[in-house]
Amino acid sequence: MSEIEELERRLISALNRIETGVAGLARPVEVADTSDQESDLQEALEAERMANAQLEERVKAIKSKQENMVASLEAQVKDLTQAAANDTATLRQLKQVNAQLRESNAALREANEAGVGDAHLINKAMLAELEALRATRAADVNDMDSILADLKPLIREGA
Repeated sequence: MSEIEELERRLISALNRIETGVAGLARPVEVADTSDQESDLQEALEAERMANAQLEERVKAIKSKQENMVASLEAQVKDLTQAAANDTATLRQLKQVNAQLRESNAALREANEAGVGDAHLINKAMLAELEALRATRAADVNDMDSILADLKPLIREGA
């Protein structure tokens, strides 16, 4: 029997606590506090949305800048590859002409040592020397074109 009384007491106590809790819920809540909290949350949400939009714009700008830089670098690589090919061809031609010039000069020296001045050898040596000068000039022109190509962007930036 004492157990029933104890359970009854505990049940009444629990019901009183529930009644107190329900009474607390039934009280009117201050609307101003809720609306202030709600407006603060809305402002915070808008601020986060704005920050997110700004970050997205930055990402787009960085991506665009990166794509432009990659395109620029690819163009530079293409130009440098072409310049290297031109320089290689010019160097090959210059080596060939210089070899011809050495051969012609050696033959001319031999003819002079023998005391026989051969006009054909002199003409051949002169042509080889002229060709060497042309090849040297072509190499110089290629170098100048390369320098001008490097300077043009710098001049545009300065203007």
